[in-house]
Amino acid sequence: MREARPPATKQPRDENFPVASLLLSRHDRAAVLAFYRFVRLADDIADSDRLTADDKIAQLAALESGLTTGLSTCAEAESLHAVDAAHGAGVAEARAMLKAFRQDATKDRYADWAELIEYCRHSANPVGRFLLRLHGEPESANAAADGLCTALQILNHLQDCSKDARDLDRIYLPLPWLDRAGGQMAFFDPSRPEHRRRILDTALDRVDHLIDVAEALPGQLKSRRLRAQSVATLALAKRLRDRLRSRDPVRERVEVTKADAAAAFLQSVGDRVFARTRRDRDITAAIVNRSGSSFRLGMQSLTDEKRRAIHAVYAFCRAVDDIADGAAPVREKEEFLDCWRQEIDTLDTRAVSPVGRELAHAAARFALPLHEFHAVLDGMATDSADRLRFAQDADLARYARQVAGSVGALSVRIFGAKDAHEFALDLGHTLQLVNILRDVDEDAERDRVYVPLSRLNAWGVADGTASAMVSDPRFARACEELAREAAAGFAAADRSLRSLDRAALKPAILMLESYRLILDRLIARGWTERRGRLRLTTGDRLQLLGLAMRPA
Repeated sequence: MREARPPATKQPRDENFPVASLLLSRHDRAAVLAFYRFVRLADDIADSDRLTADDKIAQLAALESGLTTGLSTCAEAESLHAVDAAHGAGVAEARAMLKAFRQDATKDRYADWAELIEYCRHSANPVGRFLLRLHGEPESANAAADGLCTALQILNHLQDCSKDARDLDRIYLPLPWLDRAGGQMAFFDPSRPEHRRRILDTALDRVDHLIDVAEALPGQLKSRRLRAQSVATLALAKRLRDRLRSRDPVRERVEVTKADAAAAFLQSVGDRVFARTRRDRDITAAIVNRSGSSFRLGMQSLTDEKRRAIHAVYAFCRAVDDIADGAAPVREKEEFLDCWRQEIDTLDTRAVSPVGRELAHAAARFALPLHEFHAVLDGMATDSADRLRFAQDADLARYARQVAGSVGALSVRIFGAKDAHEFALDLGHTLQLVNILRDVDEDAERDRVYVPLSRLNAWGVADGTASAMVSDPRFARACEELAREAAAGFAAADRSLRSLDRAALKPAILMLESYRLILDRLIARGWTERRGRLRLTTGDRLQLLGLAMRPA
């Protein structure tokens, strides 16, 4: 006799992302629905407000027993057992998910991002593994599928963060992250969106990385139908991510719409008809494009292979810079950076991300020294601190060498101008000075002061809170000193270019000229009364475009 159970809290059509869409064959849809109904039942048990934790554990254990033996009064367990017997997929994946549901019954807070990712390994990734096995896909697609499933799970956590906290007293965002927003009460206070925005954006930065990994999935699939569904799912994931970037899930319901679903479906059909494949190089190019960086103009002047390589370098820099600027605790930032260190060290054998694979291609093609990537990571580790001060000019010079000189050293190799190594290091130092002068107030908000204390002390500015230091009228005097040094750096770069290959170095020259314009604007404005971050005007950009179009 079947057990009487309350209706499921959701149906496949209620989910954010495709469950058993028409993109799949009828035969496969039936198997997917059996998997979904079992998982939905287990999820509802874990989330029930009528059951104690012990009751939940007991019911989940009974489900697992019926699933593995096929002998159960639960129709959902029997159906999925039969699917596994027919397709060789379903039971192992569902049992992995039961671990997550048992965890939900007893655990309501998370200590760090790694703990959340481990939860997703059981709560989300088995869904992708089930679909891959059902369609006979190779294990090589697992990593990309895991990236997509984990991204979807975290997007759901962010979307439902307020509801989960209110209805289930369950918070998936790590508690130390919430502490950096003033604690749980401050994070969930609807009237204080500024306290949670950096936390949400930092989590979405991690989702961006997962989606970038997942972008490789469609191209790895043999099944055209599963490929189409993966394209649609990726499109919806990116739409929800973008909405969560611009809207506040504590103050309003943020979700994908029917129009989004229709657009994703059309995208998947178009991909299927035209057999489009998103390559790793397309992913790094997309990272560059969405950054809005002023580097893009210089990149466009390169030949295809050189542009591909510089895109990879920039995408790497963008990823690690986002880590350093994010709101995660310092220890976790260091762990994220260490993951990149491991990928750099194994580029030629085990690059796991599209950016890593593109870096491997660029490193092999242009003999890029890997120690320069490690130097960038060292600089990002410096930026990851909760409080940053440099004691002496030598500390600033070392930092500039890491975050800017290294990028320049890598770039000139890609440009085909190895003899410009010293020029690249000197120009990198100069450009970093301009960055520091431009971003004084933005950096102060993160308690960063890059102007060395030795210079500030000479003008009578003592170490203290960053906001107080940059508000001191005497702080402007030290900025004026750095501005003169930056201007001298540009003049020195002009002299060096007389003996170098200007045609090969055209992208660097464009960067030089754009930053010289910024410095000129900063000097004209001064540092006594700053009014937000200075940006190039449309006229400035047209001037640079004209320079880009002229022969070197």
